[in-house]
Parts: sequence; C-alpha cells; structure tokens
Amino acid sequence: MPTGRAPHERPELGRIAVVLPVAAVIMGVIPIAILVGGVALGLPLFFAAALSVASMVVVGGAMTEDALADAADGLFGGHTRLRRLEILKDSRHGSYGVAALCLLLLIRVTALGSVALTDPLLAGLLWLAANIAGRSASLWLAVALPLARPEGAAATAGALPRRQFVIGAAIAVVLMFLSGVPAMGVLAALPVLTLVIWSWSLLCQRLVGGQTGDLVGAAGALGEVAVLTVLLIFV
Repeated sequence: MPTGRAPHERPELGRIAVVLPVAAVIMGVIPIAILVGGVALGLPLFFAAALSVASMVVVGGAMTEDALADAADGLFGGHTRLRRLEILKDSRHGSYGVAALCLLLLIRVTALGSVALTDPLLAGLLWLAANIAGRSASLWLAVALPLARPEGAAATAGALPRRQFVIGAAIAVVLMFLSGVPAMGVLAALPVLTLVIWSWSLLCQRLVGGQTGDLVGAAGALGEVAVLTVLLIFV
C-alpha cells in the first residue's frame, strides 16, 4: 500500500501478521467492485471475472503470483537443496512456474465466473474470504520453519512470534464469518486450509530446509485455492 515519501520502517512480521487480514479486505474492494459492476453493466460473466482477477494482480503488485511461480520452479526444478535455492533466487520463470501461474489465474477466473452466473456479489465475497484465509495462514511457515537462506528478503522481516500469528489468524477467521459466505463452508474450509498449509510446510522443510518469502507467498496462493474450492461446494 502507498506509504508516502517518509523512510519506511523495517518490516516486522509481528505487525504484519496482525493487520494482514484487514489488508486483504482492503485489497479486495476494487476487484469485487469490478466484478459486480462489470456484470451489472452487461459484460459477459467470465470477461468480468477476468478483469476482476487482473485488477487483483495489479493491486497486489503480482507478489502472490510471482511467489507461486518462483516456488514451483524452485522446489520442482532442482534436484538438490542448493540448486533449488539457486532457482528460487532466479527472477526468471521456467515451465513449472508458468504452469502454476496460469493454473492459478484460470482457477480464479472460472470460480468467479461460475458463481457470478447467479450472484456476482457472492462470487466476490467467496474470493475475498479465500484471500483473507490464504494470506493469514501462509505466515505459519514463518512460525514453524527456519530461514532457508539467512541472507534472503524474508530475513529482514525477522521471526514471527506465535502469539502474533494466532492473533492474526483469529482476526482472519472472524472476518471470514463476517464476509457473508456460508458459515458451514467456512467451518469446512478451515481444516482443509490447515492441512494444505501444514503439508506445504513439510514439503518446504524437506526440499530446501526452511522457508523463504516466495515459499510463504506460494502458501498464500495454495491456501486461497483450497478455501475457495471448499466454499464453492457450499454455494
């Protein structure tokens, strides 16, 4: 988010974890408005959904999408820990990264377009709840895993105290219930989200020995997809 011209404070994960669910709500306002407004103006549903997803990419600075692509390349494109970390640092994307990025965008567009057929606002709220959950839960990696690279960007933000993570996660759960999506869907999505994030953290630990900023960001994308998938069942 814009912060003016004053020098930035050093990133601190404890502060970030607590406000991240609220930031996810703020970031979702424009994409949801584009989806609902586009459908109201008579745009084809999936075209409006694509515009909405594009706006989220812009609002988020493509950080989640870039993280998922880098993580896919890094974890699955190398055969040793050092080679995987080397690929993770490379800004270029390979086959795994491009495939993961395209699938993420495709899943978002098809999910939004399908629900928008009957209720575009509900489609946006489902996506908003999934974003809140995925972004907040992704920080579990910063609690459970050590840094894979002590000199990486994630190192500047420091460790995430468990207490701050729990507070942020609790705020995220409350916001999910308040978002207007089916409560039973939220209840069903939470254990699935937990399983996905836990499994991803185990994979990161085994393949690179810890977490990086890209792996945390990728966890957010995977969590988003997991929650969105479960919520769609209850619509």
